[in-house]
Amino acid sequence: MGQTSGLFAAAATARPAEPRRLLETLRRELFERWPQTVERFRCELESVGGRFHRVATIADVPAAVLTIAREGQARRLVTWHPTAFGADLGTDLRGRDLEVESMPAGAPASPEGGARLRERIAGADIGVTGVDLAIAETGTLVLVSGAGRPRSTALLPPTHVAVFDRTALVESLAQTGLVLEAWHQDEPAVGWGAAIHFITGPSRTADIELTLTRGVHGPRDVHAIFVDAPFRD
Repeated sequence: MGQTSGLFAAAATARPAEPRRLLETLRRELFERWPQTVERFRCELESVGGRFHRVATIADVPAAVLTIAREGQARRLVTWHPTAFGADLGTDLRGRDLEVESMPAGAPASPEGGARLRERIAGADIGVTGVDLAIAETGTLVLVSGAGRPRSTALLPPTHVAVFDRTALVESLAQTGLVLEAWHQDEPAVGWGAAIHFITGPSRTADIELTLTRGVHGPRDVHAIFVDAPFRD
């Protein structure tokens, strides 16, 4: 710090007094710009090593997931519970040379049950999740943990597949801050947990001899499937 030529001026951003009202206005504006927003998200995701896919409807997602599974020679897949996801992908994926397990609708009843669930998730080749926010500015996926959507689904399998539509899109981190304020204006949404994960591309580190290695602290492959026709409420 002492060797810098000078620091830029910075100040804390004022918290919005009515974040939900402001978010409603932002959503209307984003509705007009979503084609440009999703294109920027694609560019940024691919620049950090992620892979982008686009399908017409949620009914086309199982075929896209199956293609990813075959490319990676995957045999076992875990997915968010249908109520947390907004769709039931497991039904269309079962019986296609894939062992598919949907997450339970509620949280495990005991620490032991949670440990057994994490073991099963860790043994999967692919974790399929929804997306709560997709930040175009950085190609970042934002996932909130909770009932039917354990955070380990996106963190433990070597391949993460995230499915979303235009309702998840925001343009910037600044807009993301407004969304977070709106989410926490009152009580948290029913079923949501305490963890919010920002995922920007595959996990990578160069801690050991500056050798870049993928998949050390999380998935080595991240796929984002964008669905043109909105399927979320």
